[in-house]
Amino acid sequence: MNFEDFLDTTGAIAADLPYANAKIAIVAPPSTNINAMTSSAIAHTSQLISSNKPIFNGSTGLSLALQSGMDGQGLVARIGEKYDGNNVSGRRSRDEENESRSLSDNFDGGSGDDLDGADKPPRKKKKKRYHRHTPQQIQELEDLFKECPHPDEKQRLELSKRLSLETRQVKFWFQNRRTQMKTQLERHDNSLLRLENDKLRAENMSMREAMRSPMCTNCGGPAIMGEISIEEQHLRVENARLKDELDRVCVLAGKFLGRPVSSFINSIAFPPYPNSSLELGVGANGFGAFNSSMLPLVISDFGGPLPGMPTNKQTMNTAPIEQSLERSVHLELALAAMDELVKMAQLEDPLWIRSLETGTQILNEDEYMRNFSSCIGMKPNGFITEASRESGLVIMNSLSLVETLMDSNKWAEMFPYIVARTTTTDVISNGVGGTRSGSLQLMQAELQVLSPLVPVRNLHFLRFCKQLADGVWAVVDVSIDAVNETHPRCRRLPSGCVVQDMPNGYSKVTWVEHSEYDESEVHQLYRPLINSGFGFGGERWIATLQRQCECLAILMSSSPPPKEHHTAISAGGRRSILKLAKRMTNNFCAGVCASSLHKWNKILTENVDNDVRVMTRKSMDNPGEPQGIVMSAATSVWLPIPPERLFDFLRNEHLRSEWDILSNGCPMQEMVNIAKGQDQGNCVSLLRAGAMDADQSNMLILQETCIDSAGSLVVYAPVDIPSMHVVMNGGDSSYVAFLPSGFAILPDGRGDGAVKGSLLTVGFQILVNTLPTAKLTVESVETVNNLISCTVQKIKAALRVES
Repeated sequence: MNFEDFLDTTGAIAADLPYANAKIAIVAPPSTNINAMTSSAIAHTSQLISSNKPIFNGSTGLSLALQSGMDGQGLVARIGEKYDGNNVSGRRSRDEENESRSLSDNFDGGSGDDLDGADKPPRKKKKKRYHRHTPQQIQELEDLFKECPHPDEKQRLELSKRLSLETRQVKFWFQNRRTQMKTQLERHDNSLLRLENDKLRAENMSMREAMRSPMCTNCGGPAIMGEISIEEQHLRVENARLKDELDRVCVLAGKFLGRPVSSFINSIAFPPYPNSSLELGVGANGFGAFNSSMLPLVISDFGGPLPGMPTNKQTMNTAPIEQSLERSVHLELALAAMDELVKMAQLEDPLWIRSLETGTQILNEDEYMRNFSSCIGMKPNGFITEASRESGLVIMNSLSLVETLMDSNKWAEMFPYIVARTTTTDVISNGVGGTRSGSLQLMQAELQVLSPLVPVRNLHFLRFCKQLADGVWAVVDVSIDAVNETHPRCRRLPSGCVVQDMPNGYSKVTWVEHSEYDESEVHQLYRPLINSGFGFGGERWIATLQRQCECLAILMSSSPPPKEHHTAISAGGRRSILKLAKRMTNNFCAGVCASSLHKWNKILTENVDNDVRVMTRKSMDNPGEPQGIVMSAATSVWLPIPPERLFDFLRNEHLRSEWDILSNGCPMQEMVNIAKGQDQGNCVSLLRAGAMDADQSNMLILQETCIDSAGSLVVYAPVDIPSMHVVMNGGDSSYVAFLPSGFAILPDGRGDGAVKGSLLTVGFQILVNTLPTAKLTVESVETVNNLISCTVQKIKAALRVES
């Protein structure tokens, strides 16, 4: 289609013909009298209008050309500037309708080049066929577009056969859909920058209004005219500062979106303002008739608003500039953290040195300082650095893993023994293009090591996700305490993971953990463990992720593992037992580490050892717990026993009578075993005493055990038989009341040639009174303290460990 056929060299306009949502300008030289045009030409024009037939044959390529012209970039738009301004909004609505129709409709006929011979004598043409895609065809096309915006020839051919379309129809539809997506994104960017300029313009107008009646700062009277030049100079300086700030925001937005956005500034239109001799560089740019309705925002196509983009009209009018600046600072911090994480995941020696004793990778602090500058400020006095890196394969693809990490609830469920509690306080961006790439969140979390001698780490951080390449993603966390000017006990430097898709649904995960913390808060017994990275380091995150993904794969399989055995339990009963065991383990962890999941009151008394922490809480209106005063007691000890041997001893039901007072010296029998991994230690069991008295005839023991390279866990709780019968038949497990107890086993982290052993944490939760308003007695505290001491002594005696 050649639009110059409608114009001569002078560009004069003879007539405007509205047709098919476009303006067609018939042009004549200036010397030509419009009214003297031949009657045949006018009649031919009237016939075109009255017949309402498509002049341009509905060509897809021509539809895009007309759309581009109506956006003010083509020649037709320049001709349209001669039109009455009142028709702008009407033309715009018709343009939008035409643009939408171009994606779902296709025309079978000649191309726009057939019109080049319009000046030839008219001849009878064959009527063109008009095709409209069915809703089913459009849905199929949209589904494939979400997965692959650029299908190859094979995919287009397969899709055209399935939808009974021609290959070129499928090709043109995808071209138009990509063009529409690109146009919507550019409109979004324009609106974002227009908001920033509107704020600057409003400040400019308020300053000029103040200049009309200046006051003397010394006497309070009217200022003389000679002082206006000084005020003008101050305004110029302030305007330069604001322009620099806007340029910085544009650069950040360009990095965030992956393309420059500063080029859109000159295309943003502003309403006309009164002229002033004081030009501050943000005045009208010649587009005074611009209508904001010409650039509709389609936020849903990008998964949510971008950083700094208001979500409603009220926010657009009242959002303070400070909030926008704070988000720009957060975005700049997230980009710097992402860059550092990717480099730390890729670089090898000399940045990372492998330890000969433990085999873990150790960060070279000197090399790190030469390659990176701290993005969260200087390290506080008294803090030490903890850094580790680990890689491994997991049974989960990159998209599923990224979705898990960006959802706070899924993240806590994936790492239940590390993440005590987490919340998302603010979603700055949901991502771009309907994906998680570019997603930026403000989060709070409590990270824990299962011991009362290690304080819970309370973190306030940014989580940023970015797609680095096809099938390669990165998720980074960085503390924002320096931005908020707070003084935490721990700071998280850029930490996170890089995920790369592998064959057969696996993915390779490289996890980097880098933190600074106050070592004086950690007990001497656990300092080697935390310093080595086994406490909060990358190896623990990778080991937990591998174990959890393996458990999910087994639970989703149609057939249970051959080692699993149970007595007449349905699939629903299996799920109910696993759900009950999960609640039991989470409550045990919350009691050992004193997280904010429950409101605990710490008790200080002389009758309790220094390394034993005793706490109480009130249990009310919770069907999953007995009502009354609940006491939690926990302590940690070092044993010169390998962690694997200690774990096998504690989970063995035949040896349970050597340490468990609930067994009363009788052997236990395993009734149910539900596997949660390839290792036999990862399972949920239901135990029953072989010889019971009358008091124990109505009691079972629910037990969950898990083990990986970073540690192991044994948690159990007594439950009554009637309640378990309901659960085993697939009933609701949330009404089964119990209080859990158990053990957490960690390696001691020693790598200096000393005897390697285990760090054993023992924890009990006991109902000391059925009345929530009752007062705690000294006898109750002493009973719990004696219970812990007795259990530890029995374990040492059974393993022949000297006290």
